[in-house]
Amino acid sequence: MLTTSPTEFLAAFAQLLPHPTARATAKAAFLVAPAAAELAAESARDNRYMRMEQGFDGVRALAQHAVLAQALRADVPVITFPGDPTTPDAMFPNNVFATAPGRSIIGRMRHPVRQREAARSDIRGFFRDTLGYAETDLSLREDCVAELTGSLVIDHARRIGYCGLSERCDLAGARAMHAAFGLRLTFAFDLAEGEYHTNVVLAALAGRAVILAPDGFADAAVPDAIAQAYAGRAIVLTPGQKCDYAGNAITLSPGRAWMSARAASSLTPEQRKALAEWGFAIGVVPLDEIEKAGGSLRCCVGEIF
Repeated sequence: MLTTSPTEFLAAFAQLLPHPTARATAKAAFLVAPAAAELAAESARDNRYMRMEQGFDGVRALAQHAVLAQALRADVPVITFPGDPTTPDAMFPNNVFATAPGRSIIGRMRHPVRQREAARSDIRGFFRDTLGYAETDLSLREDCVAELTGSLVIDHARRIGYCGLSERCDLAGARAMHAAFGLRLTFAFDLAEGEYHTNVVLAALAGRAVILAPDGFADAAVPDAIAQAYAGRAIVLTPGQKCDYAGNAITLSPGRAWMSARAASSLTPEQRKALAEWGFAIGVVPLDEIEKAGGSLRCCVGEIF
């Protein structure tokens, strides 16, 4: 089911134990290397996290990206596709390409600069021909906007989706992704004005906990309901921590939450202690150059299930 009601969400969540055959974390990851010498001005129209006024060093971004790929290999196999100078945002591939078991999904992007990424035959071919995945292509649809795991944060253990509605995803897109990912429950809600992607304000950690920024949601009842669903296992971020990308985290193994150095440095001792008590070490990678583009570590990582 898909619901927009916090009350209905909590009632449905209570009935959904972790799925017996579902993986809580991915079996591999894919990245797309930075290749552009400048940021995507088109994307900056609705991404307030971009730092267009700051100089962007493409070589430094590429070096940080390589360090990220190497670090993530501690948890899963990682494949890195080459970048394309004509698609500056391609280093955030999770919005355009995603997977569910046995299936690849291509998103319906809002901006033409990102729509071009969906046409990449090498990435499509990798999933189709190398992995043998069936393809669900939302990019062909004209009736929705659906920016995949930027807009949709998934608790894979329960197959529950959290879909933030904004310019980057509408309700039709939420319904399309609910079906494409084979989810059992999707909770759709409005993001606060000025927020563009859910994965900046919410992270689901291996089905056991969440990180969330309440000011990123239009209705305060939504983050309250999500925190309640996880029995209080919620790291609640301040607006400053959200802007430092502390909500843009990902688990690629059951025992580690990855985030950027900037994000990790914003956490309080109490928040670090809570993550440790819940069984999560913190994986840290410096990504300050990449973060000028308006995304951080989780945005760089595509998951392969």
